Amino acid sequence: MLTRSMDWLQQHDRLLFRWCNRKISNKTVDFLLSLVTHMGGATFTIVLTLSIALFAPEPWNVMGWQSFAALVLSFIITALIKRKMRRIRPYLALEQVRFEKKPMKDHSFPSGHSTAIFSIITPFLFIMPWLSVLLIFIALTVAFSRISLGFHYPSDCLAGCLIGTTSGLIIALS
Repeated sequence: MLTRSMDWLQQHDRLLFRWCNRKISNKTVDFLLSLVTHMGGATFTIVLTLSIALFAPEPWNVMGWQSFAALVLSFIITALIKRKMRRIRPYLALEQVRFEKKPMKDHSFPSGHSTAIFSIITPFLFIMPWLSVLLIFIALTVAFSRISLGFHYPSDCLAGCLIGTTSGLIIALS
């Protein structure tokens, strides 16, 4: 029963991946997603959180430090899971996958970009609820970009969203 359920989940994960990666592609969307995807990268998230922590007035600087701490926590968790799971990225495992010219070398599960963006936005959701919709939209777009650009399966990004949000909540609520 468990094996059948896992097979069903993997099959639908691949089907959803193929739809996101192949069916909704066009030059404008691909270009925009290739820019947005970097908002979940290490350089952007580290520079953003430390800039807010060091240069913003209170209470924003506190949120900057919390975001940075959540980013560190989520990175450690993600690195440990990637080392244990060793899931091969879809562009290496599946045929006819569109992907950027700079392929990633580490494992696919969970998505580090999705984890990072959700970890850094979560503390800010408590200080500026009026901006929460925009922050969540940006984070979801980063996660979607990882699928559309061929780097991750949907389940990789979903796991990243959960890990990032949980890390952000642990830090913000402690």
